[in-house]
Amino acid sequence: MIKKKIKKLSNHHKVQDFLIKYNISQVYLSKSREMVSKAVLIGLFIAFIPMPMQMLVVVLAMKFYKFNLPVAILLCWITNPFTMPFIYYVEYIIGSFLLNIEIGNIQMSLEWFNENYKDIFIPLYFGAFVVSSFVSVSLYFLVNFLWIHLVKKNKKLHYTKRK
Repeated sequence: MIKKKIKKLSNHHKVQDFLIKYNISQVYLSKSREMVSKAVLIGLFIAFIPMPMQMLVVVLAMKFYKFNLPVAILLCWITNPFTMPFIYYVEYIIGSFLLNIEIGNIQMSLEWFNENYKDIFIPLYFGAFVVSSFVSVSLYFLVNFLWIHLVKKNKKLHYTKRK
């Protein structure tokens, strides 16, 4: 069902006009297991790194890798204004734990963040790298496994219906 929806949206004339206008290859809309898995890996990796303009970074990654661009961009929105404080807090805690740095008195305010940025920078980004790597690689393999499993299941189901 999702694949049909993506296919319908990919073939929409506005999407096609956009691809032609900006000279973007159709391969970046591919719905193959390999392209979607890579999109999950890249999109999630970038999503968990605290930085502005994550979607732009995904688009820039097109120069080096081929992946399903819409899926990767959508996954960047896992860290949105509502989820960012919680996710970055967890990354800071994990980074502090792994680096054996004492966690100070944390306040969820922009003022506190600006005053303590130098103290939390290293554990935050170390934790972000660890979480980003773990989540993106884990889900890359999970998507591959589930995709292969579902294809085999559908083939088996289709074969038994034909008998």
